[in-house]
Amino acid sequence: MKKNQKLKVVLYHTFVIAFGFVMLYPVLWMIASSLKPNAEIFQQAASLIPSTLNWENYAQGWEGFGRTGFDQIFANSMFVSGMNIVGALFSSSFVAFGFARLNFRFKKTLFACLIGTLMLPMQITLIPQYILFNYFGWVNTFLPLIVPAFVGGVPFFVFLMIQFIRGVPRELDEAAVMDGCSTFGIFWRIILPLCKPVLVTVTIFAFMWSWDDFFGALIYLNDPGLYTVALGLASFLDSTGATSWGPLLAMATLSLLPQFIIFMFFQKYLVQGIATTGIK
Repeated sequence: MKKNQKLKVVLYHTFVIAFGFVMLYPVLWMIASSLKPNAEIFQQAASLIPSTLNWENYAQGWEGFGRTGFDQIFANSMFVSGMNIVGALFSSSFVAFGFARLNFRFKKTLFACLIGTLMLPMQITLIPQYILFNYFGWVNTFLPLIVPAFVGGVPFFVFLMIQFIRGVPRELDEAAVMDGCSTFGIFWRIILPLCKPVLVTVTIFAFMWSWDDFFGALIYLNDPGLYTVALGLASFLDSTGATSWGPLLAMATLSLLPQFIIFMFFQKYLVQGIATTGIK
């Protein structure tokens, strides 16, 4: 029996390691290819070991294109992602508290509308949004990428926080009311501190989705000085075939670092937030 159990454990870990390597292979190939000369990237495509370490790819990629360096592009993405995080936390927490704890007219109807917006693809609302933002004069600015986050533009975050807050015992609210706490005091002093796992989850998703957003930036940004990382990476591509693959892969590797760092530090809260647990 012990031999069979050990054999199962060995087979299980062997399968998991092999499967993990297959899943990570594209990322490992990208990192390895970012250190290869351009001519070697596709000649030895299967190899993960470069013949020489070509750090010039990172230097060339960091210079960017035209008069726009990749430092400016990273700064643009950091600003847009940071503002999206602030907006998502602000709007989703207030709206979720209202749906989860307060009673008001048309509550069920509005909640049904919220759930309905979860099913709407971005492409359906793209044209009306573009017309509206163009009327405001926001095209070719960061505002179309930032303002929706402050007005509950991501219903998934609101729904996630509603489900979490509903799991918080109402006895805590009643005890706070007996101590003279107002409605806002209950939200600020009781509910919000207990929502730490789901707030971190919203932060991670808001950062990743904003950082990786290509379509929105492509539609609203025309000035290369305003490009985000997704558009900056696409600018290395050339339809004539003269694509700078080395600098492209080098900057793509650097663009993964912020997401990797955030996920590594906050993955515990991410799991707790998705599972809508964390109440002790």
